[in-house]
Order: sequence, then C-alpha cells, then structure tokens
Amino acid sequence: MAVVGGGPGGLYAAALLKRLDPAREVTVWERNAPSDTFGFGVVLSDETLGGIREADPVVYEALARDLVRWDDIDVVHRGHRTTSTGHGFAALGRRRLLEILHARCTDLGVRLRFRTEAPPADVLAAGHDLVVAADGLHSRTREAHAADFRPRITPHRCRYIWLAADFAFDAFRFEIAETEYGVMQLHAYPYEAGASTVIVEMREEVWRAAGFDELDEAESIARCAKIFAEALGGRELRSHRSAWTAFRTVVNQRWSYGNTVLIGDAAHTAHFSIGSGTKLAVEDALALAHSLRDHPTPAEALAAYEAERRPVVESTQRAAAASLQWFEELADHVDRPPRRFTFDLLTRSRRVTHANLRLRDPAFTATVERDFGCPPGTPPMFTPFRLRGLTLRNRIVVSPMDMYVAEDGVPGDFHLVHLGSRALGGPGLVMTEMVCVSPEGRITPGCTGLWTDEQAAAWSRITEFVHGRAPGTAIGVQLGHSGRKGSTRRMWEGIDQPLPEGNWPLVAASPLPYRPGVNQTPRALDRAGLTAVREEFTAAARRAAHAGFDLLELHCAHGYLLSGFLSPLTNRRTDGYGGDLDARLRFPLEVFDAVREVWPEDRPMTVRISATDWAEGGTTGEDAVAIARAFAEHGADAIDVSTGQVVPDETPAYGRSYQTPYADRIRNATGVPVIAVGAISSWDDVNSLLLAGRADLCALARPHLYDPNWTLHAAAEQDYEGPAAPWPAPYRAGNRPPPTGRRG
Repeated sequence: MAVVGGGPGGLYAAALLKRLDPAREVTVWERNAPSDTFGFGVVLSDETLGGIREADPVVYEALARDLVRWDDIDVVHRGHRTTSTGHGFAALGRRRLLEILHARCTDLGVRLRFRTEAPPADVLAAGHDLVVAADGLHSRTREAHAADFRPRITPHRCRYIWLAADFAFDAFRFEIAETEYGVMQLHAYPYEAGASTVIVEMREEVWRAAGFDELDEAESIARCAKIFAEALGGRELRSHRSAWTAFRTVVNQRWSYGNTVLIGDAAHTAHFSIGSGTKLAVEDALALAHSLRDHPTPAEALAAYEAERRPVVESTQRAAAASLQWFEELADHVDRPPRRFTFDLLTRSRRVTHANLRLRDPAFTATVERDFGCPPGTPPMFTPFRLRGLTLRNRIVVSPMDMYVAEDGVPGDFHLVHLGSRALGGPGLVMTEMVCVSPEGRITPGCTGLWTDEQAAAWSRITEFVHGRAPGTAIGVQLGHSGRKGSTRRMWEGIDQPLPEGNWPLVAASPLPYRPGVNQTPRALDRAGLTAVREEFTAAARRAAHAGFDLLELHCAHGYLLSGFLSPLTNRRTDGYGGDLDARLRFPLEVFDAVREVWPEDRPMTVRISATDWAEGGTTGEDAVAIARAFAEHGADAIDVSTGQVVPDETPAYGRSYQTPYADRIRNATGVPVIAVGAISSWDDVNSLLLAGRADLCALARPHLYDPNWTLHAAAEQDYEGPAAPWPAPYRAGNRPPPTGRRG
C-alpha cells in the first residue's frame, strides 16, 4: 500500500493500515524532511480523540500526555472582552503530533521515505493494491486524475497568515481590529505550555490597502504584531515559512478512482474558523482503515468509506461555509453591542445554537437574552415585535405557501381550514399564499385572487375567523403577479409545466420564456400594460384592506412579474425600466408606491425579494442591499428575504438556514427589519437567529405543513406558558404531550 503525503492524515492512515494487518507492506512518500511542518498547533475534538483511542490506544496515550485543554472563548471587540465558557478544546503542537505518528509508524514497520517525491500516480496505482492520496490542498494525485475525481476548487475573499506567539493564551481568542484600512481579525489558541497559534485574517481589499501585498515575510509579521499588540502583550510573532494566502474550498465529485483514494485536504477542505483540517484528515484515516477491515474487496471498502464520510464532510463544509462567509462580511457585524456580537460570532456556523449555549454557558446566554429584551422565562421567539401600527405577539410567521385549490380565484373551505388551523397554532403572523391580482397573473388555474368582490368576500370570511377564533394572531396577504411563470399546471401535476389546454397569454418585463421550448414566450409590457398592471395591484390592495388583512406583502421574488423587472437575467429592456439597477427598480417601486397609497396608513407593508438568483450574472448581494434600501426608503416596514427561483438553471447552496445570511446582510446594511426564511426548521434555530441579530422575524413553511401547532408545541417544549403563545380555550387540555405507556 502506498501513502502519498506524510502529514498527520497520511501518517495516521499508514499506521492504522499496518496495525490492522501487519502483513501489509505500507510505504509513505513525503517530499519534505521529517521536521518540516506548516502551521503550529492542531485542534482535535473529543469525538476525534475518542476514535483515536478506540483505534490505536498507543497513539492516544502519547497524544494525551501533550494535549493542552481549555474551555473558554474570549471575544475582544471595541475594547470589550467578553468571555464564554464551557466549550471544551484540546490542542497540541503539529510538530509533536508528527513526532508521535513517525514513532508509531516506525514501531509498526511502516516504511517512511522522507525528502522523496512519490512516483507518478499511475505508476503507484499499477504497482500497489491501494494508493492513499494524502498530499494536501495542492494534491498532484488529484490533478493527475482530475477527469475522474472531478474537483471543484473555489477561492475566497479573505487573506490569512499562520503565525505563532511564544506564550499561551488562556482561552481561544478572537480579536477584532478596526483599522484605517478596514476590519482585521485575529484567531488564536494555545497548543502547548508556552506557545499559541495566531492567525491573522482580513478581506483582500483591506490586505492591499494596508500594504501587506508589498511587505516581505518579516515585515508582515512585524505589522501584524503591532496591529494586535494589546492581545499579544507587546510580544513578537514568529513564522515558519509563513505566507499570506486565500482560503480555497476543495470539493470532489468522487473520492476514489480505481485503487486510488483521496483523504484530507486532497479530498475536501473546510475553513479553519470551525476546526482543524487535521481533524478531518484523521477522521478520514479512521474511516478508511475500518472500511478496509470490514469489506472483502478494496472496491467495496472505498465505496463504503466515501458513503460514510461524505455526508459528514458535506455537513462540515456547509458549517464552514457559513463561518467563512460570516468572517468575510465581518465589517457588517461590528456595530452590534459586544455581547450580541459575541453571540453572533459563536453561533455563526449554526452548529452552536442558543439552546446549546444555554447548556454550555447559562450565565452568558442569560445576559444576551436580557439585552435582547426577553422577560424572565421568555424565549426570544416569544418577545413581541411592532411593525407600524401592528404589534405581533411573537416572532413566528407562517410563510406564504401556494395551495393551488381555489376555484376561479375564490378561496374556499380548504383555505379557511388551512389558514385557520395555522392561526390557531399560535404564530404571530400567518400569511396567505400569493394572491394574484388578475386572472392572467395566476400561476395555475388553482391560484387564489383578489380581482373580484366575490374573492374579497371569501377572504373576509377567513380574516374574520382568524381575528375571532385566534385573537392575537395577525393575518397578512401577499399580492403578486405570475409574469412569465404563469399558465402552468398545479405543482403536483408538473411544476412549471404549461397547461395541456386552456393556456392564457403571459406578460413580463422582457419576452423571455421561463424554459425555452417548454414555457410560452411572454409579451413585454408596454406603457399601457405597465399602467394596467399597477392598477390591478392597487385594486387588489383596496379589496385586501376591506377584507380585513392586517399586513400586505408585495411579492417581488421568485421570478414572478415584479421580480422579473429586478433581475438582470430577466430584464433586457432598453427603455427607462431596464438597464442599471435604478432603472430595473423603477416599475416595482411604482407599484409599491401605488399600493402604499391605498393601503391603510397604520397597517404595515413588507416586500419579499430574491436576494440572489443563484446564477452567474444575476442579482448580487450588493444588489439585494440596494433593492431593500430602496423599498425601505419608499415606506416598506420590513423586507422578507428569500432567494432564487428566478431562472431554471440556478445552483442554490442548500443547507440549514441557508438563506439567512442574506437577511443578516440586509439588516446590518440598511437597518430595516427583516424576515428570514429558508430551511429554518427548529425553534432553536429561530431563537439563535433572533438573538444574534440576523433577523427580526422568522418565516417557516414546511414545518407548519407538518405541524399546524408548531408554535404552541415550541412553547411547550421550552416550558413557556406566557401571553405570546396562548392555547385556544378548547385546546388547553392538550397543551402537554399525552402520556405514553402504562402507568401502574
């Protein structure tokens, strides 16, 4: 067996492979000397250490003698040092880790070839039963078989440098420096009694403005020590061939090809702000060795290894991406008060949550809750929130969800039961599906509308039920026009597919079909058409007001008509309504102004936007901020921040709460309240987002389909019985889970 790369992952894989079968001939090729290493300290989790202890007690015992452990995280921000405890870290020097693994490999009979380039990948594969490519970020093995592994390497926007300090910090330390050039950050942690790893990171433009691109290694180190002199106590920093670099995320479609398998950074990378790449590499080695032990053929073993590790790694990479993005956008967060800033930092990856922090550090979490305004015993999600003349009793919104069961646009008994049951379930606000402003503005024949008085009367029946039977729950209407995405079948009959018969003509910003060759080509709205559509929105808004809705949301997202004007991918106009963003905003703002004029002054209006198109050349994060700011300046009380669904060839980065960074950015940049939406599924997520300052309200869709009483159950699970989540009188007997099993 050949192992390419003598870093911790490669060495540990070699040791395990030899230990599990002493008859194996295992050779490690490492082009550097035994004492050469990059970086200084390595952080290992208790989970990783447990796996090492089980797989090789000899290595574990050697590590345990040198591990440095600590529990605290210090965050220094604008002169305030905030400490959170209970986190549990373990680290040791990278050089010491290599020494332990060198010794273990030697004891087991692994052949270590230092200062030796490995033979080419195809030569190794031909002469060995297994080739383990542990040759790091710049893997030559991966490059040689790129057509088979199909790597994707994504560079990011920050520069960072690994350094060391000759003293031990007493906690994991994050320090923020707001300089004349921009925001810089320090990440530091102890790894032995008299030494700490120190990483300095900043945006590329800040790095250049500060002149780091023109400094040599010694000058860079001196400049970093000066910037963070207080954290370092005036001490110097040192390096070991340290250089500024930009982090790159590595993803491979396949981790093995023939008898060659990738582990560690050759297979995947995750930003250092959530943990050590060494940790992932060691866990890969453990999984690979066990798969080879448990399966009869290498092919089966490699498939099992990837099946086991890929979901874990992908989850880690999603968390790392969230953490990386948070630090890239650090300048948007620094205006938060110190404790909220610390909470935001600690929960940035979504792996640490409000509930988790309450267990780790109840005192710190309680102070953040008090700062937020939580009354005693009240979770953040059950604090009220005011929008214009409407006070919502809690922060939960039932997100708009199209039902596609209306007849001629008239909501019926299904809508009464659907919206009424969710209103009884305790949210602060329940939203209708997108209610269309004209027959031609429907998505499907089953969409609801507000273009007739009959429809308005049917909606009045629903609002009266909510106000009468679920007092304290507000109900909002979302007005929209399908644009080029109209005249399609109901979702379960073929989403975005045209009707087999009875299609109606479509209008849009530009004559671009949603799917060329599938959906019809819409007519570009002329001046008369723009005026007519605007009047349809105002007429629907008047009816909505008379129907008793408490809030109105203008749908400017998901590729529907108004969204089609905002995105450069769908607006190709050459008149005053196309071109730069100001021009693309013109018609949606005209509609907003017209609706705001007829909507009652004391009732709030919100706007839903797609903050990114998830497609090249589409709406950017900067565009989303500008769009939100424009609507706020015109009187929007909150921005409902969604993403995508504008073009069919989008590539969303799905994951838990994956859309919330866009809401966070808009809230920070504009100060306008935001509604976060998108894969928010737990009350713990909601509490975390609110306390961190990433959202003011949280909209949940599918969880409310699964459980209409989601909010009431969230209250019961948190032992909350206050006024923000009252059970309807007929349901009070069921406000606790029924007992299960027999009772004597």
